[in-house]
Amino acid sequence: MAEVNLRPNVATLAAASLLIALISALSLHWPAASASIVLGILMFAGADVDARTHHLPDTVTLGATFCGIIAATVLEPNEPWLSMAAAGLRAAGTALMLGTVRWCYGRLRGREGLGFGDVKLAAAVGAWLPLEAIPLCFSLATSGALVAVLLAGFRGQAIQGGMKLPFGAFLCPALWLAFYAGALTG
Repeated sequence: MAEVNLRPNVATLAAASLLIALISALSLHWPAASASIVLGILMFAGADVDARTHHLPDTVTLGATFCGIIAATVLEPNEPWLSMAAAGLRAAGTALMLGTVRWCYGRLRGREGLGFGDVKLAAAVGAWLPLEAIPLCFSLATSGALVAVLLAGFRGQAIQGGMKLPFGAFLCPALWLAFYAGALTG
């Protein structure tokens, strides 16, 4: 089996990083802007790799979870330990939720529907977002995936039940957008 290249395209990552940094720095205050830049770069890298390979690198999923837990202390400086604990609990709960969906789907259908990378990415969703924004994030991702499937059908591609779709390629930008929108309005 050939080794999968889990590195993002450097040129597009550099361009996306510059755009994310510009958007974040011009519209958010310092701690949220810095957090948005870190999260945006990680999520762009994850989406790029998953779209090409159907694999999410641990450096992205676990790195984003770790950064989200640390960012909670900076974004809520009045209660840093409580914020860190809450982010960790949300991360564990969100991963457990998606892991349960993964397991149930596998038992019912007899095949894998989500990879472990998606479950690890769910932990990052929980670490970065407040509880009430987590469903929005998953709704954005699934809506994006649905639109991609519909567009593929309109282009004449065969749509089948066993078709593989890189869910992380949709969940990564949804996470950044949900965080950014929350920071913008919060």
